[in-house]
Amino acid sequence: MSRTLLVLPALLLTFGGVTHARAFGKAAAAVAQSNLDPFFGRALKALWLMDSAGMLVLAAVCVALVVRPHVAPGRVLALLSLIPLSTAVLLYAFIGNFPPAHMLMIAGAAMAAAPLAR
Repeated sequence: MSRTLLVLPALLLTFGGVTHARAFGKAAAAVAQSNLDPFFGRALKALWLMDSAGMLVLAAVCVALVVRPHVAPGRVLALLSLIPLSTAVLLYAFIGNFPPAHMLMIAGAAMAAAPLAR
């Protein structure tokens, strides 16, 4: 059951990371057409890609734990689950009802529940 719970966030985070990275061009174009200070425009672009990279790294961690579930203690996985969970909370706070936030909430909840299923 623990492995099944880790496959779900691996898939969701991979999908989210790839989709987010593919949308970078639109975000960069919006920044270019905005009146943002150049520093903030560059920061937004960096943060955009950092979010994509973070999701892909967490997906890789989930895959690694599917293959070798006892490599990381449950407490470590529970702490890692706070990354998608806190990101989802921030998306809800700043954007509102937003499907990617739901995906992150599900991914984080599955990551947090996986150690309990060991």
